[in-house]
Amino acid sequence: MTQTPFQDSRLRVENLACRRGGRLIFDGVSLSLGNGEALALTGRNGAGKSSLIAMLCGRLRPDGGSIRIEGADEAELPELSHLVGHRDGLKTALTARENLAFAQDLLGSPAASPEAALEAVGLAHVATLPVGYLSAGQRRRVALARLLVSRRPYWLLDEPMAALDTASQAMLTGLMRAHLLMGGAILAATHGPLGLDAARELRIGP
Repeated sequence: MTQTPFQDSRLRVENLACRRGGRLIFDGVSLSLGNGEALALTGRNGAGKSSLIAMLCGRLRPDGGSIRIEGADEAELPELSHLVGHRDGLKTALTARENLAFAQDLLGSPAASPEAALEAVGLAHVATLPVGYLSAGQRRRVALARLLVSRRPYWLLDEPMAALDTASQAMLTGLMRAHLLMGGAILAATHGPLGLDAARELRIGP
């Protein structure tokens, strides 16, 4: 399937604040992310990286500040983004292919087929296996394959390299580079390098 570059848009976050259990986790966080740009979100454990990503995808309400998208027909960020979090969100009784087909039906904007997405992450040979039989690294790659079955410009990734071996990390870096070349954007919470030379860094906390 031939794909055209993504429509011009820009995510703008201004003075975001987060409280959990009555405790201020962070405040005054601002960022800007547009076509072809990658941002590495860094900071110590507990600094609020995962909470920030949850706010961006609409799963957590900010305690201050604003999140908006400029361009893209003024769509909301949850409609334009893929989230890959700590939990893989896979249904263990379904096969790898069935999990991706379910995600494609749910998210819309179909792109690669489930079979092609599994091949891209090196898992074509487990397409018909229930996900519950897969290793942690294989499950992680199935979760990452969801990025490919639905065409969305913003990838929000929480520790995307977790549970991946060296070869799988290189594979993911290649997928991210291809996404950026198409005009996509990536925000990734990480403790290690993403392999993206042009990625900017935003550190939360001290």
